[in-house]
Amino acid sequence: MKPRYSKILLTGAYGQVGHALINQLHSLGEVVALGREQLNLADEQSIRQAVQSLQPDLIVNAAAYTAVDQAETETELAHAINSSAPKILAQEANRLGAWLLHYSTDYVFDGRKLTAYVEEDITGPLNQYGASKLAGEQAVQAFHDRYLILRTSWVFGNHGANFYKTILKLAQQKTHLNIVADQIGAPTHSLAIAKASAQILRHCTNNQSGLYHISNAGHTSWHGFAVAIIEQYLQLQAAKGWDDLALNTDGLQAITAAEYPVKALRPANSQLNNAKLKQAFGIALPDWRNELHLALEHYAD
Repeated sequence: MKPRYSKILLTGAYGQVGHALINQLHSLGEVVALGREQLNLADEQSIRQAVQSLQPDLIVNAAAYTAVDQAETETELAHAINSSAPKILAQEANRLGAWLLHYSTDYVFDGRKLTAYVEEDITGPLNQYGASKLAGEQAVQAFHDRYLILRTSWVFGNHGANFYKTILKLAQQKTHLNIVADQIGAPTHSLAIAKASAQILRHCTNNQSGLYHISNAGHTSWHGFAVAIIEQYLQLQAAKGWDDLALNTDGLQAITAAEYPVKALRPANSQLNNAKLKQAFGIALPDWRNELHLALEHYAD
């Protein structure tokens, strides 16, 4: 079967979602996967030259500045990568008539809503990371009309840095951890995002261009996520021959966000409503607990 795209430019190839996307995108066309070493997204000329040289008919921007607390002091760099770079990619994609897929975040919201956020809800980021990602969304929408923006939440997986891997590392060393219990969201597996992205890109039409929420089903707190990580690890431990943990679930202490001071405020509610995605593409991601089990099955691979 003929690939849908002749050439696909993937940015952020070494990040969580980008790494998972590489294999998923190969069925759609030739993939040129670039990491930060090959493409400096803080450099406008570097971005334009890369796109103009490769002439892709699909750009997948999985790159982002994701150091949430550090963004409070490295604001200029965060905005360069998260807002200026998507603007340039949108301009170049528009010039080529190429599709652009860009990823965003639940942190564009202030978290005060009591139910899951829909795409049309008013945004109000609490930190510079969220502000930079919102500006990136707005730039894509302003400069291109063949785009897909996928907002996701609490991304985890076996590649890159994330809460899931941090908990597993600390559980080898510590018997007690304080984990925030009053922030709610949906842990979302990078592989689930990548698989769904490929499915969307395989079938998308011009009238489906737009902004969508994409997260694993269900919700929990950071504390609930940590408990599930430890529980599932211990269930798999004997079968996999993994090392013993110093920590069990009794050592996970639930605390409030106020008791865990950080530079950047986080939304109390990060739940995303995925109904629009299902209606448009027939896609509904599995429950986050199932995806956690899948990730842990390959944790030591």
